[in-house]
Amino acid sequence: MKKWIKAARLRTLPLSISGIILGTACAYPQYHMQHNYWGIFGLCLLTTLFFQVLSNYANDYGDAVKGTDNENRTGPKRAVQSGEITASEMKNAIVVMSVLSFISSLAVIFVSFGAHDFLKAAAYLFLALACIGASIKYTVGSSAYGYRGLGDVFVFVFFGLVSTLGSFYLYGHSFNVEVLFPAVAVGLLSTAVLNMNNMRDVHNDAAMGKNTLVVKIGYEKAKAYHYSLIVIAVIFFNTYAMAHGFVWYSWIFILGYIPLLKNLTRINQVSHPRDLDPELKRIALATFFISLLFSIAIIIN
Repeated sequence: MKKWIKAARLRTLPLSISGIILGTACAYPQYHMQHNYWGIFGLCLLTTLFFQVLSNYANDYGDAVKGTDNENRTGPKRAVQSGEITASEMKNAIVVMSVLSFISSLAVIFVSFGAHDFLKAAAYLFLALACIGASIKYTVGSSAYGYRGLGDVFVFVFFGLVSTLGSFYLYGHSFNVEVLFPAVAVGLLSTAVLNMNNMRDVHNDAAMGKNTLVVKIGYEKAKAYHYSLIVIAVIFFNTYAMAHGFVWYSWIFILGYIPLLKNLTRINQVSHPRDLDPELKRIALATFFISLLFSIAIIIN
């Protein structure tokens, strides 16, 4: 069990639920009195965690069989790379997590839409299958999108737009254009986490043919791209707060900007990409805490 927990990479889980927390908080003022509100929230969290573990297992397997996980890779060794788990065992785990993700998705769809709203339920079922496919295809297979520089797009869409807007819609079955602001913000910060990972691994990825966006545009341009992701995310969070007239104590979420500032400062100081490894944890946790504090601010404002 210990090796499977390690392979699940628990430190990535808080980031994965950031969009769910934001979408749920945005729905709170209108829908928190609904009898199924907390049930939907719990099932959304569970489903997202299943998706993330599935993604981590698939990435472990995909990078290992492609040879990208090797002695030149920075960071902790992964399970298949180190031999703790065989490739065959990991393939079986991917199947199990896919089934669990699908069952959990069915549960949240049923709780939200019941057995009568077929078209909306079908649309969400398709979305669930897309999430499962995206979780697997990042590194697995000959057409893995993570090896073609498309990882940033998928992370922005699924960690930001789908997670936040998708969860918001489950509560009231309606969209609110204002929710786009926190959705875009958390999507950009999640993309910054991936960009930091790809900046750290740029040399090994390039050598192994993993053409991430950083490999394509170069390390120096990736720095500027990283600055843009974080600055624009902050602007979107602040715009939503100002538009909703956040009172002074609701602005406590800006405390989460401190580690973001440290991250940007650190990028300028680092001379070797390998030294960026600690920044992954910093920016991932900062994204989670900003999302959590921002969600609390929405509820108490």
